[in-house]
Amino acid sequence: MRVDKYLWCVRYYKTRNMVTEACKKNHVTVNGQVAKPAKEVFPGDVVTFRKDQITYTLTVLDIPENRVGAKLVDIYRKDQTPESAFEHLELLKISKMHYRKTGDGRPTKKDRRDLYDFTEEIDFEDL
Repeated sequence: MRVDKYLWCVRYYKTRNMVTEACKKNHVTVNGQVAKPAKEVFPGDVVTFRKDQITYTLTVLDIPENRVGAKLVDIYRKDQTPESAFEHLELLKISKMHYRKTGDGRPTKKDRRDLYDFTEEIDFEDL
């Protein structure tokens, strides 16, 4: 099965076109080699791809006939992505929410001045 169809079938991407774009940007590798969308995958292959600032690593266990339901995905792949990658993503989300709420728009002049004052208090050369 083609790598673009496989990643679409096991529900990592919403459309095959999204997988194709990821392959063209060299975000998908099969067994350590950069993969084009038409690269064939077989059981036992290791597929690594980058999506949403996380590098996923999965082992192909079996080839599905069609796109499978979310509950059946584990039959066809073994996810070997380290938990630290997901923790890092959560940390990024929390750090973004800390300063401004979503939808507040651009920072005001007061926000910019507060940030400048805060960074002036920290002496980065001592770190």
